[in-house]
Amino acid sequence: MALITVNCFSSMLMRTVPINVILPVDKQVEAVRAEEDGARYMPNEPTGGFKTLYLLHGIFGNYTDWVSGTCIQRWAEERDLAVVMPSGDNMFYLDQPAAHDYYGRFIGEELVALTRAMFPLSRRREDTFIGGLSMGGYGALRNGLKYADTFGAIASMSGALLVDGVSERTDDTSTFFQSRRFAKAVYGDPDAVAGSDRDPLWLAGRLVASGGPLPRIYVSCGTEDSLLAANRDVARELDAQGFSVTYEEAAGGHTWEYWNRAIERVVDWLPLDEPVMGIGSGNVHV
Repeated sequence: MALITVNCFSSMLMRTVPINVILPVDKQVEAVRAEEDGARYMPNEPTGGFKTLYLLHGIFGNYTDWVSGTCIQRWAEERDLAVVMPSGDNMFYLDQPAAHDYYGRFIGEELVALTRAMFPLSRRREDTFIGGLSMGGYGALRNGLKYADTFGAIASMSGALLVDGVSERTDDTSTFFQSRRFAKAVYGDPDAVAGSDRDPLWLAGRLVASGGPLPRIYVSCGTEDSLLAANRDVARELDAQGFSVTYEEAAGGHTWEYWNRAIERVVDWLPLDEPVMGIGSGNVHV
């Protein structure tokens, strides 16, 4: 399993950005035996390229979170899944035109194009997925629906799906990301979020009305998470609109212990090949 850190220039963000990429191109299953028989070693690369999950972190995080906090690298290797993990700062993966920080366009357009140019990734919509936790769960759902012609499946874990409450925020709070001023910086006018392209349910309704292909959606949340009610409501509404929705909840809070279990469930839910453990420190074939 190759874990690659890329630094490349983003025209959507106008700066050099870091990205972590999990790429099972060096996965060895029968390669060692083949080499012993005198066969030439060939890199692991499925016909048409690797199925790919674009995986978004939560608030306070960065591109290293998923690898350091979960076993995603092991599960991706087993299933021949490429995983691309960018940084979204604390900006909820939305476009900020005044600062030329087009996080939404970076995630939904530029990042996909850049990584497909760099790595042997499938270019098929049905092989391209987006997911995330908390802030990244919102970012995955919003951008997965906005760019539904690119993403065939969306996974939101403990998503910060609180659009309805944005207009009610005040600055009478000690938690900056719950304040009205932060909401204004991220979403624009807090009173105009609902019914805009920053509202995943509005995007979902527009997509249904267009008659375009609908991505499959996975929503999960811990039963001890304060975001549980919002996740239940969004999953119920998406199902009512006609999306294929898998909703799951399990014991746990807003923690890495929960997300480690949740991302394994997501990998199992995605339309991937059957697990095949590669040769490595956890499987030395002895």
